[in-house]
Amino acid sequence: MNAAGSRNLTELPAWQRLAGHYRAQQFDLATLFAQDPQRAATLSARCGDVLLDYSKNLLDTETLRLLIGLARERNLGDAVSRLFAGEHVNVSENRAALHTALRATSPVMLGGHDVTVDVGRELDRMRTFVTAVRGESVVADVIHIGIGGSYLGPAFAGEALPAYAEKPIRVHYLSTVDGGALQQLFARLNPRTTLVIVASKTFTTTETMANAQAVQRWLAGQLGSEHAAFTRFAAVTARPQLAVAFGIAREQVFEVWDWVGGRYSLCSAMALPLALQIGMDPFDALRAGARAADDHFRTAELDQNIPVILALLDVWYANFHRAASRVVLPYLSGFARFPAYLQQLEMESLGKRATNAGTVVGVDTGLVVWGESGTNGQHAFHQLLHQGTRLVPAEFIVACRAVHAYPEHHDMLLANALAQAEALMTGNTASEPHRACPGNRPSTTLVLPEADAFHLGMLVALYEHKVYAASVIWDINAFDQWGVELGKQLAARIQPELAPQARPGTHDASTAALIHHIKSHSGRRS
Repeated sequence: MNAAGSRNLTELPAWQRLAGHYRAQQFDLATLFAQDPQRAATLSARCGDVLLDYSKNLLDTETLRLLIGLARERNLGDAVSRLFAGEHVNVSENRAALHTALRATSPVMLGGHDVTVDVGRELDRMRTFVTAVRGESVVADVIHIGIGGSYLGPAFAGEALPAYAEKPIRVHYLSTVDGGALQQLFARLNPRTTLVIVASKTFTTTETMANAQAVQRWLAGQLGSEHAAFTRFAAVTARPQLAVAFGIAREQVFEVWDWVGGRYSLCSAMALPLALQIGMDPFDALRAGARAADDHFRTAELDQNIPVILALLDVWYANFHRAASRVVLPYLSGFARFPAYLQQLEMESLGKRATNAGTVVGVDTGLVVWGESGTNGQHAFHQLLHQGTRLVPAEFIVACRAVHAYPEHHDMLLANALAQAEALMTGNTASEPHRACPGNRPSTTLVLPEADAFHLGMLVALYEHKVYAASVIWDINAFDQWGVELGKQLAARIQPELAPQARPGTHDASTAALIHHIKSHSGRRS
Protein backbone atom coordinates (compact mmCIF):
# COMPACT_ATOMS: atom_id res chain seq x y z
CA MET A 1 0.00 0.00 0.00
CA ASN A 2 1.39 3.39 -0.98
CA ALA A 3 1.48 6.35 1.40
CA ALA A 4 -1.57 8.14 -0.01
CA GLY A 5 -3.58 4.93 0.03
CA SER A 6 -2.86 4.34 3.72
CA ARG A 7 -3.62 7.89 4.90
CA ASN A 8 -6.98 8.78 6.38
CA LEU A 9 -9.11 9.98 3.49
CA THR A 10 -10.30 13.17 5.19
CA GLU A 11 -6.70 14.20 5.91
CA LEU A 12 -5.74 14.33 2.24
CA PRO A 13 -5.26 17.81 0.75
CA ALA A 14 -7.50 16.84 -2.18
CA TRP A 15 -10.29 15.97 0.27
CA GLN A 16 -9.90 19.26 2.10
CA ARG A 17 -10.12 21.15 -1.19
CA LEU A 18 -13.29 19.24 -2.11
CA ALA A 19 -14.84 19.96 1.28
CA GLY A 20 -14.18 23.68 0.89
CA HIS A 21 -15.56 23.63 -2.64
CA TYR A 22 -18.72 21.88 -1.47
CA ARG A 23 -19.31 24.40 1.31
CA ALA A 24 -18.79 27.35 -1.03
CA GLN A 25 -21.10 26.26 -3.84
CA GLN A 26 -24.84 26.29 -4.40
CA PHE A 27 -25.36 24.02 -7.39
CA ASP A 28 -28.47 24.89 -9.39
CA LEU A 29 -28.71 22.70 -12.47
CA ALA A 30 -30.88 25.06 -14.50
CA THR A 31 -28.40 27.89 -13.91
CA LEU A 32 -25.42 25.68 -14.72
CA PHE A 33 -26.94 24.69 -18.06
CA ALA A 34 -27.83 28.32 -18.85
CA GLN A 35 -24.27 29.43 -18.11
CA ASP A 36 -22.64 26.67 -20.20
CA PRO A 37 -24.32 25.65 -23.48
CA GLN A 38 -21.64 22.95 -23.90
CA ARG A 39 -22.26 21.40 -20.48
CA ALA A 40 -23.80 18.18 -21.87
CA ALA A 41 -20.81 17.62 -24.14
CA THR A 42 -18.27 18.56 -21.48
CA LEU A 43 -19.75 16.34 -18.76
CA SER A 44 -20.03 13.15 -20.78
CA ALA A 45 -17.75 10.23 -21.57
CA ARG A 46 -17.72 7.28 -23.95
CA CYS A 47 -16.62 3.68 -23.85
CA GLY A 48 -16.77 2.64 -27.47
CA ASP A 49 -20.35 3.37 -28.54
CA VAL A 50 -21.71 3.57 -24.97
CA LEU A 51 -22.40 7.11 -23.76
CA LEU A 52 -22.34 8.33 -20.16
CA ASP A 53 -24.12 11.68 -19.69
CA TYR A 54 -23.54 12.96 -16.16
CA SER A 55 -24.29 16.62 -16.90
CA LYS A 56 -27.48 16.55 -14.77
CA ASN A 57 -25.46 16.08 -11.59
CA LEU A 58 -24.87 18.61 -8.83
CA LEU A 59 -21.36 19.55 -9.88
CA ASP A 60 -19.41 21.71 -12.29
CA THR A 61 -16.10 21.33 -14.10
CA GLU A 62 -14.23 22.53 -11.01
CA THR A 63 -15.92 19.78 -8.95
CA LEU A 64 -14.83 17.23 -11.52
CA ARG A 65 -11.28 18.57 -11.46
CA LEU A 66 -11.16 18.28 -7.68
CA LEU A 67 -12.66 14.78 -7.69
CA ILE A 68 -10.09 13.67 -10.26
CA GLY A 69 -7.45 15.23 -8.04
CA LEU A 70 -8.68 13.04 -5.17
CA ALA A 71 -8.42 9.95 -7.40
CA ARG A 72 -4.87 10.89 -8.33
CA GLU A 73 -3.92 11.55 -4.72
CA ARG A 74 -5.24 8.06 -3.92
CA ASN A 75 -2.96 6.75 -6.72
CA LEU A 76 -5.91 5.19 -8.54
CA GLY A 77 -3.90 4.68 -11.73
CA ASP A 78 -1.36 2.54 -9.88
CA ALA A 79 -4.17 0.60 -8.21
CA VAL A 80 -5.68 -0.20 -11.60
CA SER A 81 -2.31 -1.47 -12.80
CA ARG A 82 -2.01 -3.68 -9.71
CA LEU A 83 -5.45 -5.16 -10.36
CA PHE A 84 -4.65 -6.16 -13.95
CA ALA A 85 -1.17 -7.38 -13.00
CA GLY A 86 -2.59 -9.97 -10.62
CA GLU A 87 -1.23 -8.42 -7.43
CA HIS A 88 -2.97 -9.40 -4.21
CA VAL A 89 -5.43 -6.53 -4.09
CA ASN A 90 -7.72 -8.71 -1.97
CA VAL A 91 -5.58 -8.02 1.08
CA SER A 92 -7.67 -9.66 3.80
CA GLU A 93 -7.64 -13.00 1.96
CA ASN A 94 -4.18 -12.47 0.45
CA ARG A 95 -5.19 -13.22 -3.12
CA ALA A 96 -5.54 -11.60 -6.52
CA ALA A 97 -8.85 -10.50 -8.04
CA LEU A 98 -8.43 -11.49 -11.67
CA HIS A 99 -11.95 -11.51 -13.07
CA THR A 100 -10.49 -9.61 -16.03
CA ALA A 101 -8.53 -12.77 -16.92
CA LEU A 102 -11.86 -14.49 -17.66
CA ARG A 103 -12.11 -12.50 -20.89
CA ALA A 104 -8.46 -11.65 -21.62
CA THR A 105 -6.91 -12.51 -24.99
CA SER A 106 -3.28 -12.17 -23.88
CA PRO A 107 -1.45 -14.03 -21.10
CA VAL A 108 -2.20 -13.11 -17.49
CA MET A 109 0.46 -14.40 -15.14
CA LEU A 110 -0.22 -15.41 -11.54
CA GLY A 111 2.56 -17.06 -9.61
CA GLY A 112 4.42 -17.77 -12.83
CA HIS A 113 1.41 -19.46 -14.44
CA ASP A 114 -0.72 -18.10 -17.28
CA VAL A 115 -4.24 -18.40 -15.87
CA THR A 116 -5.83 -17.73 -19.27
CA VAL A 117 -4.76 -21.26 -20.23
CA ASP A 118 -7.04 -22.60 -17.47
CA VAL A 119 -9.83 -20.24 -18.51
CA GLY A 120 -9.55 -21.35 -22.13
CA ARG A 121 -9.65 -25.01 -21.15
CA GLU A 122 -12.86 -24.58 -19.17
CA LEU A 123 -14.44 -22.47 -21.93
CA ASP A 124 -13.65 -25.25 -24.44
CA ARG A 125 -15.24 -27.80 -22.11
CA MET A 126 -18.26 -25.53 -21.69
CA ARG A 127 -18.63 -25.22 -25.45
CA THR A 128 -18.56 -29.00 -25.90
CA PHE A 129 -21.12 -29.50 -23.14
CA VAL A 130 -23.41 -26.66 -24.25
CA THR A 131 -23.29 -27.78 -27.89
CA ALA A 132 -24.20 -31.33 -26.91
CA VAL A 133 -27.09 -30.30 -24.65
CA ARG A 134 -28.52 -27.75 -27.07
CA GLY A 135 -28.08 -30.17 -29.96
CA GLU A 136 -30.27 -32.84 -28.43
CA SER A 137 -33.99 -32.76 -27.68
CA VAL A 138 -33.76 -34.33 -24.22
CA VAL A 139 -33.24 -31.28 -21.99
CA ALA A 140 -36.20 -28.93 -21.71
CA ASP A 141 -35.50 -27.45 -18.26
CA VAL A 142 -32.43 -26.57 -16.22
CA ILE A 143 -32.48 -26.18 -12.45
CA HIS A 144 -29.56 -23.94 -11.48
CA ILE A 145 -28.85 -24.25 -7.76
CA GLY A 146 -26.76 -21.41 -6.38
CA ILE A 147 -26.99 -18.24 -4.34
CA GLY A 148 -25.53 -14.73 -4.53
CA GLY A 149 -22.88 -14.45 -7.19
CA SER A 150 -23.53 -18.01 -8.29
CA TYR A 151 -26.89 -17.01 -9.73
CA LEU A 152 -27.59 -13.25 -9.81
CA GLY A 153 -25.44 -12.55 -12.88
CA PRO A 154 -26.67 -15.44 -15.06
CA ALA A 155 -30.27 -14.84 -13.97
CA PHE A 156 -30.10 -11.15 -14.88
CA ALA A 157 -28.37 -11.79 -18.21
CA GLY A 158 -30.76 -14.61 -19.14
CA GLU A 159 -33.74 -12.29 -18.77
CA ALA A 160 -31.95 -9.46 -20.56
CA LEU A 161 -31.03 -11.51 -23.64
CA PRO A 162 -34.19 -13.42 -24.61
CA ALA A 163 -33.68 -12.81 -28.33
CA TYR A 164 -30.76 -15.25 -28.30
CA ALA A 165 -32.66 -18.11 -26.70
CA GLU A 166 -33.37 -20.00 -29.93
CA LYS A 167 -33.59 -23.40 -28.27
CA PRO A 168 -36.44 -23.33 -25.73
CA ILE A 169 -34.46 -24.41 -22.67
CA ARG A 170 -36.09 -22.97 -19.59
CA VAL A 171 -33.73 -22.10 -16.71
CA HIS A 172 -35.10 -22.13 -13.16
CA TYR A 173 -32.89 -20.48 -10.52
CA LEU A 174 -33.14 -22.12 -7.12
CA SER A 175 -31.43 -19.85 -4.61
CA THR A 176 -33.70 -19.63 -1.60
CA VAL A 177 -33.69 -22.45 0.92
CA ASP A 178 -37.47 -22.09 1.26
CA GLY A 179 -38.92 -25.56 0.66
CA GLY A 180 -41.91 -23.98 -1.06
CA ALA A 181 -39.69 -23.14 -4.05
CA LEU A 182 -38.64 -26.80 -4.28
CA GLN A 183 -42.22 -27.97 -4.09
CA GLN A 184 -43.31 -25.67 -6.90
CA LEU A 185 -40.45 -26.80 -9.14
CA PHE A 186 -41.07 -30.48 -8.55
CA ALA A 187 -44.76 -30.05 -9.35
CA ARG A 188 -44.16 -28.67 -12.83
CA LEU A 189 -40.94 -30.26 -14.09
CA ASN A 190 -40.41 -33.56 -15.84
CA PRO A 191 -37.40 -35.26 -14.20
CA ARG A 192 -36.54 -37.07 -17.45
CA THR A 193 -36.03 -33.78 -19.32
CA THR A 194 -34.43 -31.79 -16.48
CA LEU A 195 -30.74 -30.99 -16.07
CA VAL A 196 -29.41 -29.79 -12.69
CA ILE A 197 -26.43 -27.47 -12.18
CA VAL A 198 -24.99 -27.03 -8.70
CA ALA A 199 -22.96 -23.81 -8.52
CA SER A 200 -20.85 -23.12 -5.45
CA LYS A 201 -17.22 -22.03 -5.29
CA THR A 202 -16.62 -23.93 -2.07
CA PHE A 203 -19.22 -26.66 -2.67
CA THR A 204 -20.14 -26.25 0.99
CA THR A 205 -22.60 -23.33 0.83
CA THR A 206 -25.36 -24.37 3.23
CA GLU A 207 -28.40 -23.31 1.20
CA THR A 208 -26.98 -24.59 -2.07
CA MET A 209 -26.04 -28.01 -0.72
CA ALA A 210 -29.37 -28.45 1.07
CA ASN A 211 -31.20 -27.74 -2.20
CA ALA A 212 -28.84 -30.00 -4.17
CA GLN A 213 -29.50 -32.90 -1.83
CA ALA A 214 -33.26 -32.35 -2.01
CA VAL A 215 -33.22 -32.24 -5.83
CA GLN A 216 -31.02 -35.35 -5.95
CA ARG A 217 -33.48 -37.25 -3.74
CA TRP A 218 -36.38 -36.12 -5.92
CA LEU A 219 -34.64 -37.22 -9.12
CA ALA A 220 -33.57 -40.56 -7.62
CA GLY A 221 -37.12 -41.24 -6.50
CA GLN A 222 -38.56 -40.32 -9.90
CA LEU A 223 -35.91 -42.04 -12.04
CA GLY A 224 -35.52 -45.13 -9.88
CA SER A 225 -31.87 -44.91 -8.79
CA GLU A 226 -29.18 -42.57 -7.48
CA HIS A 227 -27.04 -43.34 -10.52
CA ALA A 228 -29.78 -42.21 -12.89
CA ALA A 229 -30.23 -39.05 -10.83
CA PHE A 230 -26.56 -38.11 -10.94
CA THR A 231 -26.42 -38.46 -14.73
CA ARG A 232 -28.67 -35.39 -14.76
CA PHE A 233 -26.20 -33.30 -12.68
CA ALA A 234 -23.42 -30.86 -13.57
CA ALA A 235 -21.47 -28.57 -11.24
CA VAL A 236 -19.45 -25.35 -11.20
CA THR A 237 -16.97 -25.03 -8.34
CA ALA A 238 -13.44 -24.19 -7.23
CA ARG A 239 -13.36 -27.58 -5.48
CA PRO A 240 -14.11 -30.18 -8.15
CA GLN A 241 -13.11 -33.01 -5.84
CA LEU A 242 -16.04 -32.19 -3.55
CA ALA A 243 -18.46 -32.21 -6.48
CA VAL A 244 -17.16 -35.62 -7.50
CA ALA A 245 -17.48 -36.85 -3.91
CA PHE A 246 -21.08 -35.64 -3.97
CA GLY A 247 -21.69 -37.97 -6.91
CA ILE A 248 -21.32 -35.81 -10.03
CA ALA A 249 -19.22 -37.19 -12.90
CA ARG A 250 -15.88 -35.34 -13.25
CA GLU A 251 -16.49 -34.63 -16.94
CA GLN A 252 -19.57 -32.62 -15.93
CA VAL A 253 -17.79 -30.55 -13.28
CA PHE A 254 -16.60 -27.12 -14.47
CA GLU A 255 -13.97 -25.14 -12.62
CA VAL A 256 -13.67 -21.61 -11.28
CA TRP A 257 -10.79 -20.35 -9.17
CA ASP A 258 -10.22 -18.58 -5.88
CA TRP A 259 -9.02 -15.50 -7.74
CA VAL A 260 -12.57 -14.98 -9.05
CA GLY A 261 -15.13 -13.61 -6.60
CA GLY A 262 -18.65 -14.92 -7.05
CA ARG A 263 -20.12 -11.49 -7.78
CA TYR A 264 -17.43 -10.95 -10.44
CA SER A 265 -17.87 -14.35 -12.11
CA LEU A 266 -20.37 -13.76 -14.94
CA CYS A 267 -17.71 -14.37 -17.60
CA SER A 268 -16.76 -17.75 -16.11
CA ALA A 269 -18.36 -21.19 -16.03
CA MET A 270 -20.73 -19.76 -13.39
CA ALA A 271 -22.68 -18.62 -16.44
CA LEU A 272 -23.19 -22.20 -17.63
CA PRO A 273 -27.00 -21.88 -17.38
CA LEU A 274 -26.83 -18.66 -19.41
CA ALA A 275 -24.72 -20.36 -22.09
CA LEU A 276 -27.19 -23.24 -22.22
CA GLN A 277 -30.00 -20.74 -22.68
CA ILE A 278 -28.47 -18.42 -25.30
CA GLY A 279 -25.59 -20.47 -26.77
CA MET A 280 -21.82 -20.08 -26.57
CA ASP A 281 -21.42 -17.56 -29.41
CA PRO A 282 -23.54 -14.90 -27.68
CA PHE A 283 -21.78 -15.75 -24.42
CA ASP A 284 -18.45 -15.09 -26.15
CA ALA A 285 -19.86 -11.76 -27.38
CA LEU A 286 -20.74 -10.89 -23.78
CA ARG A 287 -17.15 -11.66 -22.75
CA ALA A 288 -15.86 -9.51 -25.63
CA GLY A 289 -17.96 -6.57 -24.41
CA ALA A 290 -16.54 -6.99 -20.92
CA ARG A 291 -13.03 -7.07 -22.40
CA ALA A 292 -13.70 -3.77 -24.20
CA ALA A 293 -14.69 -2.24 -20.85
CA ASP A 294 -11.49 -3.65 -19.29
CA ASP A 295 -9.42 -1.91 -21.95
CA HIS A 296 -11.31 1.35 -21.39
CA PHE A 297 -10.81 1.23 -17.62
CA ARG A 298 -7.12 0.47 -17.99
CA THR A 299 -6.28 3.08 -20.64
CA ALA A 300 -8.79 5.97 -20.60
CA GLU A 301 -7.80 9.23 -18.93
CA LEU A 302 -9.43 9.59 -15.53
CA ASP A 303 -11.73 12.43 -16.64
CA GLN A 304 -12.97 10.32 -19.57
CA ASN A 305 -13.06 7.01 -17.70
CA ILE A 306 -16.65 5.87 -17.12
CA PRO A 307 -16.01 3.59 -14.10
CA VAL A 308 -13.89 6.29 -12.46
CA ILE A 309 -16.52 8.98 -13.01
CA LEU A 310 -19.30 6.74 -11.64
CA ALA A 311 -17.17 5.95 -8.59
CA LEU A 312 -16.40 9.61 -7.96
CA LEU A 313 -20.09 10.48 -8.21
CA ASP A 314 -20.77 7.97 -5.43
CA VAL A 315 -18.05 9.55 -3.28
CA TRP A 316 -19.42 13.03 -4.01
CA TYR A 317 -22.97 12.13 -3.02
CA ALA A 318 -22.25 9.75 -0.14
CA ASN A 319 -19.60 11.81 1.62
CA PHE A 320 -20.46 15.42 0.81
CA HIS A 321 -24.19 15.51 0.05
CA ARG A 322 -24.78 12.73 2.62
CA ALA A 323 -26.99 10.71 0.29
CA ALA A 324 -27.77 7.24 1.64
CA SER A 325 -28.96 5.52 -1.52
CA ARG A 326 -28.86 5.55 -5.32
CA VAL A 327 -31.74 4.43 -7.52
CA VAL A 328 -31.00 2.46 -10.71
CA LEU A 329 -33.65 2.80 -13.41
CA PRO A 330 -33.10 0.59 -16.48
CA TYR A 331 -35.71 1.51 -19.08
CA LEU A 332 -35.48 -1.99 -20.54
CA SER A 333 -37.92 -4.61 -19.29
CA GLY A 334 -35.35 -7.38 -19.63
CA PHE A 335 -33.11 -5.54 -17.18
CA ALA A 336 -35.56 -5.90 -14.29
CA ARG A 337 -33.01 -7.92 -12.30
CA PHE A 338 -30.17 -5.49 -12.90
CA PRO A 339 -30.76 -3.48 -9.69
CA ALA A 340 -30.68 -6.75 -7.71
CA TYR A 341 -27.46 -7.76 -9.47
CA LEU A 342 -25.92 -4.39 -8.60
CA GLN A 343 -27.10 -4.70 -5.01
CA GLN A 344 -24.78 -7.63 -4.48
CA LEU A 345 -21.96 -6.31 -6.65
CA GLU A 346 -21.87 -2.92 -4.96
CA MET A 347 -23.20 -3.44 -1.45
CA GLU A 348 -21.26 -6.64 -0.76
CA SER A 349 -18.13 -5.02 -2.18
CA LEU A 350 -18.39 -1.53 -0.69
CA GLY A 351 -20.33 -2.14 2.52
CA LYS A 352 -17.17 -2.12 4.65
CA ARG A 353 -16.15 -0.32 7.83
CA ALA A 354 -12.46 -1.29 7.92
CA THR A 355 -9.69 0.11 5.74
CA ASN A 356 -7.18 -2.16 4.07
CA ALA A 357 -4.86 -1.43 7.00
CA GLY A 358 -7.50 -2.57 9.51
CA THR A 359 -8.45 0.81 10.92
CA VAL A 360 -12.04 2.10 11.02
CA VAL A 361 -13.07 4.03 7.91
CA GLY A 362 -13.65 7.67 8.76
CA VAL A 363 -16.41 8.27 6.18
CA ASP A 364 -19.52 6.54 4.88
CA THR A 365 -18.75 3.85 2.29
CA GLY A 366 -21.09 2.63 -0.41
CA LEU A 367 -24.68 3.57 -1.11
CA VAL A 368 -27.83 1.52 -0.76
CA VAL A 369 -28.69 0.44 -4.32
CA TRP A 370 -32.30 -0.07 -5.33
CA GLY A 371 -34.52 0.34 -8.34
CA GLU A 372 -36.95 -1.10 -10.86
CA SER A 373 -37.28 -1.26 -14.61
CA GLY A 374 -39.08 1.62 -16.32
CA THR A 375 -41.86 2.51 -16.56
CA ASN A 376 -42.94 0.45 -13.55
CA GLY A 377 -41.06 2.64 -11.09
CA GLN A 378 -42.91 5.74 -12.25
CA HIS A 379 -46.11 4.32 -10.82
CA ALA A 380 -44.46 3.15 -7.61
CA PHE A 381 -41.65 5.20 -6.06
CA HIS A 382 -40.89 8.08 -8.45
CA GLN A 383 -43.17 10.22 -6.30
CA LEU A 384 -40.45 10.16 -3.63
CA LEU A 385 -37.79 11.06 -6.19
CA HIS A 386 -39.68 14.12 -7.41
CA GLN A 387 -41.24 15.47 -4.21
CA GLY A 388 -39.62 13.63 -1.32
CA THR A 389 -37.26 15.30 1.12
CA ARG A 390 -34.33 12.90 0.62
CA LEU A 391 -31.59 13.33 -1.94
CA VAL A 392 -31.56 10.18 -4.11
CA PRO A 393 -29.24 10.33 -7.15
CA ALA A 394 -30.84 8.49 -10.06
CA GLU A 395 -29.17 6.39 -12.74
CA PHE A 396 -31.08 5.86 -16.00
CA ILE A 397 -30.07 3.12 -18.45
CA VAL A 398 -31.52 3.19 -21.96
CA ALA A 399 -30.87 1.66 -25.37
CA CYS A 400 -31.15 3.55 -28.66
CA ARG A 401 -32.46 0.57 -30.63
CA ALA A 402 -35.09 -1.97 -29.70
CA VAL A 403 -34.46 -5.70 -29.89
CA HIS A 404 -38.15 -6.42 -30.54
CA ALA A 405 -40.67 -5.73 -33.30
CA TYR A 406 -42.52 -2.84 -31.60
CA PRO A 407 -40.51 0.35 -32.26
CA GLU A 408 -43.36 2.64 -31.26
CA HIS A 409 -43.34 1.07 -27.79
CA HIS A 410 -39.59 1.60 -27.59
CA ASP A 411 -40.03 5.27 -28.48
CA MET A 412 -42.57 5.58 -25.69
CA LEU A 413 -40.13 3.92 -23.29
CA LEU A 414 -37.31 6.25 -24.29
CA ALA A 415 -39.56 9.30 -24.05
CA ASN A 416 -40.50 8.37 -20.49
CA ALA A 417 -36.88 7.87 -19.44
CA LEU A 418 -35.74 11.20 -20.90
CA ALA A 419 -38.79 12.96 -19.47
CA GLN A 420 -38.18 11.60 -15.97
CA ALA A 421 -34.56 12.77 -15.99
CA GLU A 422 -35.60 16.19 -17.28
CA ALA A 423 -38.42 16.49 -14.75
CA LEU A 424 -36.09 15.60 -11.88
CA MET A 425 -33.79 18.40 -13.00
CA THR A 426 -36.28 21.14 -13.88
CA GLY A 427 -39.19 20.50 -11.52
CA ASN A 428 -42.13 22.90 -11.81
CA THR A 429 -43.41 26.10 -10.25
CA ALA A 430 -46.96 25.15 -9.34
CA SER A 431 -48.63 27.60 -6.97
CA GLU A 432 -50.09 24.88 -4.74
CA PRO A 433 -47.43 23.28 -2.50
CA HIS A 434 -48.78 19.76 -3.00
CA ARG A 435 -48.31 20.11 -6.79
CA ALA A 436 -44.86 21.68 -6.72
CA CYS A 437 -41.75 19.69 -7.63
CA PRO A 438 -38.59 21.50 -6.57
CA GLY A 439 -36.37 20.00 -9.26
CA ASN A 440 -32.58 20.20 -9.03
CA ARG A 441 -32.56 16.44 -8.42
CA PRO A 442 -29.41 14.78 -9.84
CA SER A 443 -29.38 11.99 -12.41
CA THR A 444 -26.96 10.18 -14.70
CA THR A 445 -27.86 8.49 -17.99
CA LEU A 446 -26.06 5.56 -19.59
CA VAL A 447 -27.00 5.07 -23.24
CA LEU A 448 -26.36 1.74 -24.97
CA PRO A 449 -26.77 1.48 -28.74
CA GLU A 450 -28.59 -1.82 -28.21
CA ALA A 451 -29.20 -4.21 -25.32
CA ASP A 452 -27.34 -7.08 -26.98
CA ALA A 453 -24.86 -9.53 -25.49
CA PHE A 454 -21.79 -7.43 -26.28
CA HIS A 455 -23.11 -4.28 -24.65
CA LEU A 456 -24.52 -6.15 -21.67
CA GLY A 457 -21.04 -7.55 -21.04
CA MET A 458 -19.59 -4.07 -21.38
CA LEU A 459 -22.15 -2.64 -18.95
CA VAL A 460 -21.46 -5.32 -16.33
CA ALA A 461 -17.69 -4.81 -16.52
CA LEU A 462 -18.02 -1.02 -16.31
CA TYR A 463 -19.86 -1.44 -13.01
CA GLU A 464 -17.33 -4.03 -11.79
CA HIS A 465 -14.57 -1.49 -12.34
CA LYS A 466 -16.62 1.35 -10.87
CA VAL A 467 -16.78 -0.68 -7.64
CA TYR A 468 -13.02 -1.19 -7.59
CA ALA A 469 -12.34 2.49 -8.27
CA ALA A 470 -14.62 3.49 -5.39
CA SER A 471 -12.91 0.98 -3.08
CA VAL A 472 -9.54 2.53 -3.87
CA ILE A 473 -10.82 6.01 -2.98
CA TRP A 474 -12.27 4.72 0.30
CA ASP A 475 -9.24 2.45 0.95
CA ILE A 476 -11.39 -0.64 1.51
CA ASN A 477 -11.29 -4.18 0.12
CA ALA A 478 -13.89 -4.71 -2.62
CA PHE A 479 -13.26 -8.45 -2.81
CA ASP A 480 -14.03 -9.91 0.62
CA GLN A 481 -17.37 -10.25 2.46
CA TRP A 482 -16.66 -11.14 6.06
CA GLY A 483 -19.90 -9.57 7.21
CA VAL A 484 -21.81 -12.37 5.48
CA GLU A 485 -20.15 -15.02 7.64
CA LEU A 486 -21.45 -14.02 11.07
CA GLY A 487 -25.09 -14.68 10.21
CA LYS A 488 -24.15 -18.05 8.70
CA GLN A 489 -22.40 -19.09 11.92
CA LEU A 490 -25.36 -18.11 14.08
CA ALA A 491 -27.82 -19.86 11.75
CA ALA A 492 -25.82 -23.08 12.11
CA ARG A 493 -26.27 -22.81 15.89
CA ILE A 494 -29.97 -21.95 15.80
CA GLN A 495 -31.17 -24.51 13.26
CA PRO A 496 -30.79 -27.62 15.48
CA GLU A 497 -32.47 -25.75 18.33
CA LEU A 498 -35.66 -25.55 16.26
CA ALA A 499 -36.14 -29.32 16.44
CA PRO A 500 -39.09 -30.24 18.74
CA GLN A 501 -37.07 -31.81 21.59
CA ALA A 502 -33.94 -29.66 21.27
CA ARG A 503 -32.76 -27.69 24.28
CA PRO A 504 -32.43 -23.93 23.71
CA GLY A 505 -28.99 -22.43 23.49
CA THR A 506 -27.75 -19.14 24.89
CA HIS A 507 -29.17 -16.17 23.02
CA ASP A 508 -30.35 -12.65 23.67
CA ALA A 509 -33.84 -12.42 25.17
CA SER A 510 -35.52 -11.51 21.88
CA THR A 511 -33.97 -14.37 19.86
CA ALA A 512 -34.71 -16.87 22.64
CA ALA A 513 -38.33 -15.72 22.81
CA LEU A 514 -38.72 -15.96 19.03
CA ILE A 515 -37.31 -19.50 18.98
CA HIS A 516 -39.74 -20.51 21.73
CA HIS A 517 -42.70 -18.89 19.95
CA ILE A 518 -41.89 -20.49 16.60
CA LYS A 519 -41.47 -23.95 18.14
CA SER A 520 -44.73 -23.57 20.04
CA HIS A 521 -46.62 -22.68 16.86
CA SER A 522 -44.82 -24.81 14.26
CA GLY A 523 -47.21 -27.74 14.51
CA ARG A 524 -44.26 -30.14 14.83
CA ARG A 525 -44.62 -32.50 17.77
CA SER A 526 -41.91 -34.20 19.78
